[in-house]
Amino acid sequence: MQKSNNKLRDFALKIVCDPVLIYTVLIMMSIMYHYRSSLTAVYGLASFVIGGLSFRLFDFMKKHRFIGTVGYIALFFIFMYAVGFAQENGEKSYPLSFGVWFLTPQSSLEYSKWYTVEIFLLFQLFMMSVVYYFTKVQYRISMGFLIFIIPFSIYGKEYEKMPTYFIILLAVSYVFMMIRFRQMTDTETTEISDRRSIGKSIAVYAVIFAVASAVVPKPKVEADREMLETLISAEQFTDRLVSMLGVFSDETDGGRFSIRNTNTPVYFVRAEEPIKFKLKTFSDYNYSSDSWAVEDFDRNFEKTFDGVGQTMNSTLLDFEETGSLTKAILYASSANKDFAEKYGLSEYADGEITVPESARVHIVSVARGLQFAPVPPLVQSFAYTSYQQEMALIESGLIYANGKTRTSFSESEDFYFSYTPDSFFDYRTNRAVMDIISQYDYNEILSDAIGVTSGIDSDEARLFAVQLADEQERYSAYTDILLDYGDRQRIKNLAETITEGCFSDYDKARAIESYFFNNNYVYDLGYKKSDGENAESFIFDTKTGVCYEYATAMVLLSRAVGIPARYCEGYNMSQLFDNNATGTNFIITTGDAHGFPELYIRGFGWISFEPTISAGGEDVQENTATDSLSRAGVIIFAVAVVLIVFMLAYPAISHQLFILRYSSKSPDETVRAVMLRICRVFGIAKGSTSHETAEIIRAEYGAEIFGLAEMFDRAVYGEAVLDDKEREKAMELYISAYTAYKEKKRNRNKKLKNLH
Repeated sequence: MQKSNNKLRDFALKIVCDPVLIYTVLIMMSIMYHYRSSLTAVYGLASFVIGGLSFRLFDFMKKHRFIGTVGYIALFFIFMYAVGFAQENGEKSYPLSFGVWFLTPQSSLEYSKWYTVEIFLLFQLFMMSVVYYFTKVQYRISMGFLIFIIPFSIYGKEYEKMPTYFIILLAVSYVFMMIRFRQMTDTETTEISDRRSIGKSIAVYAVIFAVASAVVPKPKVEADREMLETLISAEQFTDRLVSMLGVFSDETDGGRFSIRNTNTPVYFVRAEEPIKFKLKTFSDYNYSSDSWAVEDFDRNFEKTFDGVGQTMNSTLLDFEETGSLTKAILYASSANKDFAEKYGLSEYADGEITVPESARVHIVSVARGLQFAPVPPLVQSFAYTSYQQEMALIESGLIYANGKTRTSFSESEDFYFSYTPDSFFDYRTNRAVMDIISQYDYNEILSDAIGVTSGIDSDEARLFAVQLADEQERYSAYTDILLDYGDRQRIKNLAETITEGCFSDYDKARAIESYFFNNNYVYDLGYKKSDGENAESFIFDTKTGVCYEYATAMVLLSRAVGIPARYCEGYNMSQLFDNNATGTNFIITTGDAHGFPELYIRGFGWISFEPTISAGGEDVQENTATDSLSRAGVIIFAVAVVLIVFMLAYPAISHQLFILRYSSKSPDETVRAVMLRICRVFGIAKGSTSHETAEIIRAEYGAEIFGLAEMFDRAVYGEAVLDDKEREKAMELYISAYTAYKEKKRNRNKKLKNLH
């Protein structure tokens, strides 16, 4: 039974201490961190168990090639069956095929459990096979290097940073494996006699390598990736990824914003200022799933129009002029004194609304497959596009590719818009009129204004009357859906507290927007929400999230104080980038994907806000890989110093602890332990007898332990019962031998110093 237990223990130790297995597990963990960081440890444990058992099969194959090969083939088919099972379930539960999922970056893809399991199985079989073969069977330094860079290439294809600790662990492990299997392998002409000493040297070298590579200053290199990224983004699979923001889905949970984003270009833009672009709107929030869904006016066509035959000088589609609704109400005030007096607008009845001068923006699509055009805020007109097919204007202000032969925009598609800069509320008269309108019943104002304008016989009055009637109908639909905040009392109480003293919708919106900046909220791309967390949790408990959480919170708080609001997704343009080929000065990448709120201000219309702490011109300081490596190097150095000090002090500490421990043990147990410790300390082979051990120690160290050998034989083989005096004698002999061992070691070190 003891023999069986020893075999099981040796088998377990062989797995746990296998450097090839540990290296394989590190590679797999670094790869799986990219696909699902929260499950890295789980996949690491699975890799360890599967790899450990498979490596024992590989060991068997080395001795029994035919049977072992059959076993490997069986293992291969087991893996392939599991891969097929995972792929079948993945295709049932995920809209993309495995090939598209694998070849496109993960940063904007929704998580697929089954595809992730499939990629783990494929990489596991491949990695454990090639790592084992090119280390234990036939060491090849070139193949070892190619295996080593595979994880880095996976991160590199998405312009993503591998975590610093993986970089260091993989590099150190690779160096260790290279030395271990190139320099410490027995050959026909060479036999390694002192692996322990060499192993210590390798460990010291590995630590020095890790510290030096991390701490030594590196030059900061700004790479010009324009050509590379433009080419990559034009590829079919990357286009599929980039277009996901432009493909209309019925739900969103903001997952793309908390995943590591890539920097693949989506648009090049010519603009006078940084602006946002809208590609989706969502109106229905679900607390249980922490997700947004579309309502009818998020998807319904308001009108269709055709891009065929247009020229650069034509206007494809006119939107409602910024401030025109305010003008219509003010027109009713100037036309009817009773109306003006009733709503406190007499002072401004003869005044004019100031509309900021419109600006023009030119957008060039880099990717194909986008179903929606990027619409700027406060858009005035859609002037031109190179898309020569039918399009549709969605009620929420989106522009949809609705052609008969092509229902998506292609790469290098041009879009020209004019829009109004976000400064309408900076003008005193504009702001004063809007403040007054917010203090009265809006439906009553609209009804009275319709009555006034309908009674005037002029084209301008008739246009205003139609506009006001449309507004009354729209606003009624908005209040049916866009004031729903789930009747959460805490949200309502907080919203009322935030907006206390604010009388206009715009002032309330600005107060809610500012709330997050002044109340210790944190923007954190790495934050992982727990099950059950939602917008209410973010507002009151965690206060940590990304743009999705901030925008959702502002929408719900605004609704709670009577302001219709919806959640939008698109891009936040901020990166200057001169592109001579397209004549543009900004670039939008997948990393600029952004969620933001749109609020409906009575008397004005939709306007976007920016509650997200990291947006709006604030710089988010990201640690570079070099900075992370430098900090890691300092940590490694500190740990190495502690370990070195411990290693230097360990023999003396271990010696004293041994004496202390066995001074009170039984004589038989003490004698056995003393002999085993002497063999271990002096490096004597396990097969040596007690008297052979005593002869080696006398010959090499001049210490006499034959008395200990005699007591050991009597206790182990003669089953004699030893007494306390013999225990004390055994301990004295051990101390004497250990002293001789230390003395010889000191003398040897002195000779080495003298030689140098």
